[in-house]
Amino acid sequence: MMLCGCCGEALGMEDERVAQQMPVEQLLCSQCWNARPNYQRAVAYGVYQDELREMVHLLKYERVRSIAKPLGAMLANAITMLHRDAARQLLVVAVPLFPAKQHQRGYNQAVLLADAALARLSRSQPEWALQPSHDTLRRVRDTESQFALTPKGRSRNLQGAFAVQPDALIVGREVLLIDDIYTTGATARECARVLLRAGASKVWVATLARAQTEMAERWSDSLG
Repeated sequence: MMLCGCCGEALGMEDERVAQQMPVEQLLCSQCWNARPNYQRAVAYGVYQDELREMVHLLKYERVRSIAKPLGAMLANAITMLHRDAARQLLVVAVPLFPAKQHQRGYNQAVLLADAALARLSRSQPEWALQPSHDTLRRVRDTESQFALTPKGRSRNLQGAFAVQPDALIVGREVLLIDDIYTTGATARECARVLLRAGASKVWVATLARAQTEMAERWSDSLG
């Protein structure tokens, strides 16, 4: 399966032999051709389905914190896809939860995954300086659950939801944004927009799982 070199969407190419001869940055889905995202590139370990989906649910909804370590190792594998292109020094920021939601859950699953991945990468890629800075980004507005919204609805729902801490030292820095699932990319784009506006030079995105577009559309239709 060939993937978009920017957002990771599956490409419906009839002749993959031709696609394999093209540089990865030229393999773009129609959405990225028409409107390139504000982040540099998004990568994910696997498709949000089957066993991976069940493992994410254990962490996110069943409070099985111990599963963060093996899932973090998977996330680390995804992050290594950026090793060639990203800066040697990256500020790592997990997508924040609204404080009340984090209090209810007891933790932010994106932070657990990020920290487990960084622990793994500190051993396998010691020359890569990945600095956790999860307090850089705050969720300042509680939002409706994204699950049942259309792609346009997700974007509207997230407007004004994030802010950068006033004392965050991100000007001129490249940022690695971490989340558990990439669905339509609305969260990644809004977080990247806020980080870039605050002075970050580039934003890269890494998630554990990615829902392909047809999945997201099917979920929206079934709930709609």
